[in-house]
Amino acid sequence: MGKLNGIIRLEGSFDGLTFYKTKDGHFVRKKGGVSKERLLHDPAFVRTRENINEFTLNAASGKLLRRALGPLLHKAKDSRLSSRMLQLMHQLKEYDHLSPRGQRHVGQGLADAQAKLLLKGFPFNQHSSLESVLGAVYTVDVITGTVTLPAFHPLEQLRAPVGATHVRLRSAFVCVDFVGGLFDTHYSPEVLLPLSPIVSSVTLAPAMVPSGSGTKIHLLLVEFLQEVNGDLYSLYDGRFNALGIVGCE
Repeated sequence: MGKLNGIIRLEGSFDGLTFYKTKDGHFVRKKGGVSKERLLHDPAFVRTRENINEFTLNAASGKLLRRALGPLLHKAKDSRLSSRMLQLMHQLKEYDHLSPRGQRHVGQGLADAQAKLLLKGFPFNQHSSLESVLGAVYTVDVITGTVTLPAFHPLEQLRAPVGATHVRLRSAFVCVDFVGGLFDTHYSPEVLLPLSPIVSSVTLAPAMVPSGSGTKIHLLLVEFLQEVNGDLYSLYDGRFNALGIVGCE
């Protein structure tokens, strides 16, 4: 694979070469490769088939989790989230020590406590992680999904971007069955606060406890807004918003 540095930028296939564009620039590679029939049936490619199957499972698991997070994810994500999440799913799959090669699965991997810690530490918005934005102490009730900030001081306990006048907090309680491909998500009401020195107790309680079996995930969203003539607007297209996993069972 080569990278194009010239003035002319091509896309498509020409004379045995394929020109294509990614976020990292323009590239070119040779056409060709192993036939689909050989790839699917030749014993020499059994490891390749195993890798392809696990890649497919990982991609499906990442897509399922993104769907489960719904509107919270849309307010705090970066442009490379899908590819970063695919890498995360690959790492989580490595904790599956029961399934045979080619069938290792994220859902089985998350039975390991270390895998849960890895999932919990994943930043959905690499420009602004929850740990870098929120300096307040919070608690999570793993039974009800309630997230509580007992003595929240917005002005001192948030790293707010320039221009922000308000912060909006919201939590979610999600049950994701990665093996069955199912999820159930419930959100708390939003809490809107001015960025002021007033200290208050914030309680974010989801409307219901999610049903089903699988991995239980608790999330917290910190969203920054700016007030202009009485109306609130998202700041910098959400670049500084943070979404983090605060509990995982």
